Amino acid sequence: MPMTLDELRTHLLALTSEEKAEVVQLLVQNLGNAWPGVEKTPGVVGGDACIAGTRIPVWDLVQYRRLGASDAKVLEAYPQLTATDLTHAWQYAEAHAAEIEFAIQQNEAA
Repeated sequence: MPMTLDELRTHLLALTSEEKAEVVQLLVQNLGNAWPGVEKTPGVVGGDACIAGTRIPVWDLVQYRRLGASDAKVLEAYPQLTATDLTHAWQYAEAHAAEIEFAIQQNEAA
């Protein structure tokens, strides 16, 4: 039988500081991989966040937008994407700004 939230809370509070840090790290990693419409797959596009079901990285869409492309222009350039895909990309980019900046810098240097 699964543990209830109250039982889990009791167990979590009994952990050492180091164990709690490990739990937090595990949860952050798990939540970081669960973003609507965006997925990160090791070995696919370097593990960068991509629009789900594609190999189109979020950082690429963000960079295209920064270069002045409107959403309509982005959708024209990527006909397989929808407006919902772009909404997911923009939300992900906002929530993970440092990750997206790093990916843009890495790919500009390449």
